Amino acid sequence: MSKIPACSRGELIRKLRKFGFAGPFSGGKHSYMKRSAYRQIIPNPHGKEISSELVKEIMKQANISVDDWLAT
Repeated sequence: MSKIPACSRGELIRKLRKFGFAGPFSGGKHSYMKRSAYRQIIPNPHGKEISSELVKEIMKQANISVDDWLAT
């Protein structure tokens, strides 16, 4: 399995849009993106990169494979 690199919030949003997500939309404490009826919460911007562990968890929740993620 290839290692998933950390990424910025902007890069995360761009990649999720390529997978059919719309947004981000403002929610309660966090923004979210939507694909059909599925809602994916995304981390707030804090000026740092999003850790590879959190990116992997978001991919798992959104049902995106590692190969597809790295290909975008």
